[in-house]
Amino acid sequence: MKKSAIVVGAGIVGLAMSRALAKKGYAVKVFDRSAFAVGASIRNFGMIWPIGQTEGKMYERAMLTRNIWTEISSECGIWHDPVGSFHLAYSDLEMETLEAFYSNVKENRPYELLDAESVMKKSNAVVTENLKGGLYSPDEIIVDSPLAIAALPGYLSAKYGIEFHWQSHVKDVETSTIKLADKQYEADEIFICNGPDFENLFPSIYDENVTKCKLQMLKTVTQPDNWRLGPSLCGGLSLTHYASFKNAGDALDRLKLHYANTLPDYIKWGIHVMVSQNSRGELIIGDSHEYGPTHDPFDKNFINDLIVNYLKGFANYPDPTIAATWNGVYTKLKNGATELIANPLPGVTIVNGLGGAGMTLSFGLAEQIVNS
Repeated sequence: MKKSAIVVGAGIVGLAMSRALAKKGYAVKVFDRSAFAVGASIRNFGMIWPIGQTEGKMYERAMLTRNIWTEISSECGIWHDPVGSFHLAYSDLEMETLEAFYSNVKENRPYELLDAESVMKKSNAVVTENLKGGLYSPDEIIVDSPLAIAALPGYLSAKYGIEFHWQSHVKDVETSTIKLADKQYEADEIFICNGPDFENLFPSIYDENVTKCKLQMLKTVTQPDNWRLGPSLCGGLSLTHYASFKNAGDALDRLKLHYANTLPDYIKWGIHVMVSQNSRGELIIGDSHEYGPTHDPFDKNFINDLIVNYLKGFANYPDPTIAATWNGVYTKLKNGATELIANPLPGVTIVNGLGGAGMTLSFGLAEQIVNS
């Protein structure tokens, strides 16, 4: 008889766990309080972003996730675009940081450190004035998050027989049992993968380990005449955000000090600026990072203005009209760890706290958890 598993949460972490469990032979049921995924899993760039992960385990996990996204997208017709990425330099200090990073990873990663002329040959969207050069990576893939996350449950049901229970609010979890308002379900293993909502199920574990991050993002209208961005673009501030670039050492430290002196508002609001393009031709732009246990639900217009103004310094595109803005909230671990794996009860596992890297890490992490 098959072993059974229940997954609480149908965002990207829950979807990844359900897939990995089903591949391992479990009969899987997924429960989500909403009618469809509405959280951080659809409020992002759609970037599968290995370049942001540190050497070794995390980069390998990201590349495993990338490969799984490619496999799934090809099987079920999810749009995906393996465009890669550019980190651009517009000052000597930004270029020095890229050079230091590249020297430490070039043996293990298929990156190219390019001068300004070579960058312009690979992208017609970069601002050329004051361009020093850039780091190109072929690893990064873009998916259209709202469409991809919406398509995955149907694919997982058809391929693996996974049952999805929508508008099913799990109010309590015990060993082998979840309780809804009017019924309960049993399974051999239970996985709690519902992002910030796990605060309501295991508040003491949540309070000890987790804070929340609010981010603000924007998107443009569909760009005219089928114009495409090509590689996703990042400004120099992104070098200060992703953990992978810490191995740039002294160059990164000097760059951070420079930004603290010249761009204090960007540092205060955790802003680094990137742009990708989805299947509909819209440009996805962001983002900011505000940390704390509770956030106001409203966007701050001045943050959006800071993001757009910085983007103008490194990206050109035909139509800058903003079609929508939004914010999202994800869990972030207080100790800086890359994920929270906890066992509050026998047979109950919490998988949470991927810190905004769910699209990049979830499929790989889920396979590693199940296979171990």
